[in-house]
Amino acid sequence: MPTVTGALLRLLLAPSLAEVSFAGRGFGPGEPAATRRLETIPQAVVVGFEAGIEARNLPEIESRLELVAEELRGFAYEGATMALTITDQLRPRRRRRARGLLLGPAERYQFLTYIGIGFAMARLPRGRWSRVLPDLTGSPYHPHLSWLAVDGYGFDLAYFDPRRWVDQQRVPHPYPWLGAADYFPRAVDQGIGRALWFIHGARVAAVVAAVRRFPPRRWPDLWSGVGLAACFAGGADREPLVRLVAGAGRCAPELAQGAVFAAKARQYAGLAPPHTELAVRTLAGVGSAEAAGLVDAAVSTVHSAGSELIYEQWRAYVRRYFAHLDPDV
Repeated sequence: MPTVTGALLRLLLAPSLAEVSFAGRGFGPGEPAATRRLETIPQAVVVGFEAGIEARNLPEIESRLELVAEELRGFAYEGATMALTITDQLRPRRRRRARGLLLGPAERYQFLTYIGIGFAMARLPRGRWSRVLPDLTGSPYHPHLSWLAVDGYGFDLAYFDPRRWVDQQRVPHPYPWLGAADYFPRAVDQGIGRALWFIHGARVAAVVAAVRRFPPRRWPDLWSGVGLAACFAGGADREPLVRLVAGAGRCAPELAQGAVFAAKARQYAGLAPPHTELAVRTLAGVGSAEAAGLVDAAVSTVHSAGSELIYEQWRAYVRRYFAHLDPDV
C-alpha cells in the first residue's frame, strides 16, 4: 500500500511506460524485435522507480521487484535506487533507505544501482550531489565504481534530451566527483555512448554514424559506452556485432572494454544471458568468465599499485589487453 507522499511523488517524478518507449521519445524506427527488447529495459526502470517511491519499507520493495523477470530485475533495482536516492535527499535526517537497499537486496546489482544514483542526479540540484553516494564500505568496488553514477547521469541526459546532448553535442560542466572534475565529462560521455545504442535501436550503421558525428577526442569514451550497452542490453546478432567492431576502428579496444565490464556486471549479478556471451565473444574475443576474471585482475592490480583515479585505471588495464584490436597497432 503506497504512502500518500509516495503516490504524489510518483505522479510528479515517474514517467509513464509510454513516455520511455522509443515512439514516446521520438526515436527512429528500428528492427521490431530489437526495439521490443530494448524498450523493456527503461520500462523495468520505471517499474522499479514506482516501487521505490511508493513502498513503505525495503521488504515491500524487494517483494514487488521479485515479480519482475529475472533478466530485467537489475534494471528494476536501478529504478528503485533512483527513487530512494531522491527521497533520501528530501528527508535526509530521517531516511537512509538507498544505503539499506544497496547493501541488502540490491547488492548483487551494484553495477546497475550506481547508474540509478546517476538517474537521481539528473533530477536533483548539483548542490545535493555531494550527499547522494551512500557509504558502501566493504565492497571491493566502492567508491571507485561510483563513476557509473556519472555514466548514468550522462545516459539520462542523452535519452531524454537527445537534441541537446547528441545532436548539439553539448559538454556538461565539470563536477568534482571523487575529486576528479576533469574526468567528469568523460564519464558522462560513456553514458551518452550507452544511450546511442538505445536511441538508434541497436542499428549498427546508425550508431556508428552517430559516434562519428562527435569530435574524435570523444570517440573512445562513447565507444566504451556502446560496447557496454550492446553486451549488457543486447539487441544485435553476431553479424551486426562484427560490423560494430569494424565501425569502431581504432576504438575497438574501448568497445571491447565496455563489453568486458558488461560481462562482469552480469556475472556479479549471477545471470549471464546468451546475448551477453555472444556480444562479449564477438566484441572482445573472450567469454564471459574470462571477461569477469580480467576485470577482477584489473581491480586487484590497480589497487595494489595505489593508482589515482582508480576507475579509469581499471578501464585502461582492460583496454591494454585488447590493444591488438586497434588496426593501427
